[in-house]
Amino acid sequence: MTNQQRGQEFLEELSDVKQDLPYSLSLLRDLFGMTGESSRASMDEIAQTIAHDQGLTTKILALANSAFYGLQAKVSSVSRAITLLGLKEIRNLVLILGAQAVTVRHSLPDSFRLGPYWKHQLSVGVIARTIAEKRGSHDPDILFTAGLLHDFGKLLTALHRPQDWLAIRAVVANRGLQHNQAEELHWGLEHGLVGAMTLNSWNLPQELTEPLNWHHSPALAGDFRDDASVICLADAMHHKIEDPQSVLIHPAGEVLADWGWETDELVAECGDALDDDSIDQLAAALL
Repeated sequence: MTNQQRGQEFLEELSDVKQDLPYSLSLLRDLFGMTGESSRASMDEIAQTIAHDQGLTTKILALANSAFYGLQAKVSSVSRAITLLGLKEIRNLVLILGAQAVTVRHSLPDSFRLGPYWKHQLSVGVIARTIAEKRGSHDPDILFTAGLLHDFGKLLTALHRPQDWLAIRAVVANRGLQHNQAEELHWGLEHGLVGAMTLNSWNLPQELTEPLNWHHSPALAGDFRDDASVICLADAMHHKIEDPQSVLIHPAGEVLADWGWETDELVAECGDALDDDSIDQLAAALL
């Protein structure tokens, strides 16, 4: 079997990932419907929907009480967490827990380090919301969510195709390519597509999945070009913050030029938005 054939086989199996979720797809569908812009659902109704799953409730409260959210007092109920954090933040916690749960049944290669992975995901989410607010995007919260999940496809590849993950990392190291470029060279697909197809099978809206899908090629995102550009730029900004001497990841430079923004100024703004200690603590809670 060729690499390309293995890639296509992998894509066909992605819908099975939902079996690893710690809750039903109907709960996720209901939650997105009830927290949408046009929803008239009350906070009590949403809290009751989540509270039916006691295990999920316990995990949500554990994350909600982490330093990342900076609550002044410990919360002990979903309804209280919703009041303090907001509906969309609780939705984010449910999605984070879903992404975390897929790691339980499968082993990761030693070279895939979950701590730095979660720190990057969380940081890009925070930066994406910062950029979206600066840009005047219509829904910074959904872009925060897309940022949280932008590399979900990398995690899935490492879990379900570890040998291909290692081969892709070898291409990155040996040829000096970006990870998505090495993926395309290895088997003709990249992690944005892998993540988006999986989340599509969870019945999540295109407003979330399409920016994630195209974050390495925002010019191809059609109606979602601006949102995909936000995720592209957020990803690049975090890499630049972590390594100031690094070259700006392509095509983030093109986005900056199109928007008339200065790299150094944006790096400073995005760095100011991060609280590394609280992000580290939440990342550690997801291990």
